[in-house]
Amino acid sequence: MNRLEKGSKKLLNAWAFYDWANSVYSLVIASAIFPIYYGTLFRVADIEKVKVFGGDIARAPLISYTTSIAFIFIAIITPLISGVADYLGNKKVFMKFFCYLGGLSCVGLYWFSLEHIYFSLICYFLGLVGFWVSFAINNSYLPDIAFPNQQDRISAKGFSLGYVGSVILLLFNLAMVMKPDFFGITSDAGGLAEIKAMKYSFVSVGIWWILFSQYTFYYLPKGTKKEQPKKHIILNGFKELKLVWNQLGENEKLKRYLGAFFVYSMAVQTVMLIATYFGEEEIAWGTDAERTMGLIVSILVIQVVAILGATVTAIISRVLGNIKTLILINMIWAVICVYAYFVITPMDFYIAAGCVGIVMGGIQALSRSTYSKFLPETTDTASFFSFYDVAEKIGIIIGTFLYGFVAQVTGSMRNAVLFLFIFFFMGIVLLFKVPEES
Repeated sequence: MNRLEKGSKKLLNAWAFYDWANSVYSLVIASAIFPIYYGTLFRVADIEKVKVFGGDIARAPLISYTTSIAFIFIAIITPLISGVADYLGNKKVFMKFFCYLGGLSCVGLYWFSLEHIYFSLICYFLGLVGFWVSFAINNSYLPDIAFPNQQDRISAKGFSLGYVGSVILLLFNLAMVMKPDFFGITSDAGGLAEIKAMKYSFVSVGIWWILFSQYTFYYLPKGTKKEQPKKHIILNGFKELKLVWNQLGENEKLKRYLGAFFVYSMAVQTVMLIATYFGEEEIAWGTDAERTMGLIVSILVIQVVAILGATVTAIISRVLGNIKTLILINMIWAVICVYAYFVITPMDFYIAAGCVGIVMGGIQALSRSTYSKFLPETTDTASFFSFYDVAEKIGIIIGTFLYGFVAQVTGSMRNAVLFLFIFFFMGIVLLFKVPEES
């Protein structure tokens, strides 16, 4: 096959299609079905804690700590992979490896159980690694396959494809869970029909992810080989991050903004990762069927409202400016944390989900575009965005760990989510210190 020209429609579509392939992980596994399944295992076993790593750990801190450890690994390995891939000029091999690792780990979640907790947590861990590392490599292709005037449009197209694809599979999985008999899934000695349907949904995610990624892999180029000394292959990614760190001292506006972003992003990403676990454990749903339906409806509400939120945020930022808009959004996030502490009924949770969707859709897009605006004019933007991504991952590590720690010490996820209010308040204070846009 002849290599497609940079900017060609077929190449751009193939790149964007990876969002269709891998977004099912972030919606079905990270946000919807798996958190419900995880909580169901503990309820069926009628326990709140499991013996693991030499002690008894409650279900919320356990998954939070595992997520933190996974992101530590991701933050370390991503720059390493970047350095090696740039030297070899074959990013696609690494992207395939982590795609398949993530997809097969999703299939492995079929055997997730409290009896085999170590194997189960490893599958969860590797699923996170596979998703985030392959996603980072795919993002790094953007300057290679699209010209600057095409990048915003094709990025938006990828987001749209990811949203549509993940919602389609989630609705199919929801049908399996709510009407397992229709799909020939019945209860047996291995467990309830609804639980079996959830396990099949994990397999469907792995198959979907691996299958649809083939279109992307067929058209993406191998990568561009960079000339660099062999002794710098492994550490080259970290050397680039260090160069960015040194340059921050010369850009006061960018340095202050990054400090604010690091603090509030810590809380934003934690909320996004634990929202369903909070809803599963803390809300008075009634029956198990009502809990499952309610949580998945909440996730769909967040997804739909997030699109509206992103649009509204873009409009507001044109009037107020990026920093003032980010301050406003952080204020709303802080109020949501306080409100979440008092959430009890399903309707309370739906309202919270709608509010989260509004601010979630805007804060991520606006944060990245603000960072882009503050970058020096003559610089290696790829390295600066790599630094941005690593900062975001370190924030997730700290946020999820502290959330799990507070939940474990106080015995309540409500106290943990209220604790996140502190980070949004600090983010607001730090944003006020960022010089106004010129």
